[in-house]
Amino acid sequence: MHLMLESAGKTDVGCVRTNNEDSLGWDDALGIYVVCDGMGGAQAGEVASRMGVDLVLDYFRKSKQNGGYTDATDIPDDLSPAGRHLWSAIQQANAAIFEAGQKNDFQQGMGTTIVAAFFHDDGLLTLAHAGDSRVYRLRNGAIEQLTQDHSLVAEQVRRGMMSVEQAERSELQNIIIRALGSEQALEPDVQDLLALHGDIYVLATDGLTKLVKPDALKTIIEGSRSLDNACEQLIEAAKDHGGDDNITCLLLRVVERPWYHKLFDFARSGGN
Repeated sequence: MHLMLESAGKTDVGCVRTNNEDSLGWDDALGIYVVCDGMGGAQAGEVASRMGVDLVLDYFRKSKQNGGYTDATDIPDDLSPAGRHLWSAIQQANAAIFEAGQKNDFQQGMGTTIVAAFFHDDGLLTLAHAGDSRVYRLRNGAIEQLTQDHSLVAEQVRRGMMSVEQAERSELQNIIIRALGSEQALEPDVQDLLALHGDIYVLATDGLTKLVKPDALKTIIEGSRSLDNACEQLIEAAKDHGGDDNITCLLLRVVERPWYHKLFDFARSGGN
C-alpha cells in the first residue's frame, strides 16, 4: 500500500492575547510540516516563529530545487538520513534567528519552540522538536504523546521533583529550557517512526495542549467530519477553557495514495 498525508492547520490569537506569536506552515509535496510558538518582548516572538517556519520550509524547497540536501556540520552519528536533514534545517534556522536577535535590540533574546514532521519514503515519519510544543499520535483508538516537553517543570517531573498535577498548577510552566534561536547552539530531539494507514498526528502549541487534554483531543478528532473541522473544534475547545494563549494545531492523517497520484509523479519525472 502506498501512503500519503492529508493535512489541515489553523491558528488563533485566543481570548486574551492581542497578537499571535504562533506560526505554522507546510508543504504537502515535500512532506514537511512545521509549528512554532514564539517567545520574546514586543513582537519579537512573532518574528522568531515566522522565521522558524519559513526557514525550515525553505531548506527543503531549496534542497529539492538543487537536487540534494546541504547537511550541517557536527550532526550526531546516530541520526537517519531524514533525521540529518531535519537537524540541518533546524540548525540553519537557529543560527539565523539567533543572529537576527543579536542585531536588533527590540528582538534580542527572541526564540521559538518548534515541532517539525518530515514524511518520506512512503510511510516513514521523522519528527524533530525543541520546546514545549507537542506531537500526539492517534492510532487504533488510542492517543499517545510522542514528544517530551523541554520546559523547567517537565524536567522536574522527569526527575521526580514534582508531580504531573503540581506541574500543571505551577507558575513556572512557561520557562522553556530549549528553544530555536534563543542560544547559539541547539540540540533538538529527533526520532524516526513508521506511520501506519489511519494514523492521525497532531502538531500543536501549548495554547492548545494546556487546556485540551489528550482524551478530549481524541474525542474531538474522532467526532469531526474532516481535519479542517477538527482544527476548528480543537481551537474552540481551548477558547471555551479560557483561551489564555495563542492556539495552533496542524493535523496529519495517513491515507492510501490514490492511483492518479502515480500518473502525476510519472508526468513530473518526464516519463522516466
